[in-house]
Amino acid sequence: MTDGTVAPLNATFPGHAHAAAALVPDVRKIAVLRANALGDFIFVLPALEALRAAYPGAEIVLVARDWHQAFLDGRPGPIDRVFPLPHGALGDETDAVRDFDPDAREALFRSLEAECFDLALQMHGGGRNSNPFLLRFRARVTAGCRTPDAPHLDRSIPYIYLQSEVARLREVAALVGATDGPIEPRLEVMERDLAEAEEVAPSTGRPLAVLHPGASDPRRRWAAERFAAAGDALYEAGADVFVTGTDPEEALVESVITTMKTPARALVGRLSIAGLAGLLSRSAIVVSNDTGPLHVAGAVGTPTVGIYWIGNMINSGPVTRARRRALTSWRVDCPVCGADCIRQGCDHRESFVTDVPTEAVVQSAVELLAGGSVTTAERRGDPTDYRIHHVF
Repeated sequence: MTDGTVAPLNATFPGHAHAAAALVPDVRKIAVLRANALGDFIFVLPALEALRAAYPGAEIVLVARDWHQAFLDGRPGPIDRVFPLPHGALGDETDAVRDFDPDAREALFRSLEAECFDLALQMHGGGRNSNPFLLRFRARVTAGCRTPDAPHLDRSIPYIYLQSEVARLREVAALVGATDGPIEPRLEVMERDLAEAEEVAPSTGRPLAVLHPGASDPRRRWAAERFAAAGDALYEAGADVFVTGTDPEEALVESVITTMKTPARALVGRLSIAGLAGLLSRSAIVVSNDTGPLHVAGAVGTPTVGIYWIGNMINSGPVTRARRRALTSWRVDCPVCGADCIRQGCDHRESFVTDVPTEAVVQSAVELLAGGSVTTAERRGDPTDYRIHHVF
């Protein structure tokens, strides 16, 4: 909310600023609204580092979830503090109670207003729900993304879905002059993370390989038998294999393990997010669908092989390739009804990534385990070498 100290920047899109704006003077406290899932948190880290570099003396408060507070407590990084939101407060949660208690909402807004934020940055989404929420912080200057139907902020960029999330959030940070940060996320691992991981996965002297066959959206899941083939190849190459998943994914994890011809261990419901970060940081290779653990693994510096649908590859794919391979399905039509899911979508949830061949994933994983040379197909960037036929 502008008070005359800093004028909003306008361009052809209402409230839209040019690529980089001036620093806001006299900033002591910054709020960043980013209250979503694990992978989404990883994507915001470069923008937060840019804010820290631009405003080294300011307190950066992440307005997020309870799990962020538990995970980030005492962790080195650009975030000073987490302000956790009660579930349903934003109104865009999948299972949110739409009649969130009005008195509780007003009490929440009073608490946020009492923080006296100088800057409030909406890095949560397109702004239909989050911009009106952010405006109730009564910050001196607001900035963020907005769709055409979202309320205006003092400084904003258009929310265009098919864009790298890391780049999008860096653009938001640039609206307040924060431009100096890394191009890929990085996350600090703590001794307590490693200790928790060691309890459930003691070191054996063999390199550790992690498979993560789950994903919240079934369309992003590669088949269990293909993960099993990757696990067998990694075991034969000298690794101990662990298969991770959330409690609802237990049957999927067991399917991978029972299909494998070589030994593997399930890790379901035995690690906190911090312990998972510790496990992934100790791993020599992680093979995963496009989901939170894949992005955590990349942020802690572990080599990864990610299985992506092309739309998600645009949004969440890694920038570099020496240690982060991205095997991509170019399918855009629903395998059930044939609908073009870039332009219209449908309600089916069958996998869109079955076109990613097993041999390409296995080759990349084994090479990274051995030290990481680039495959011929990856070097040429030739999708036909992966037998991907749905190029558009």
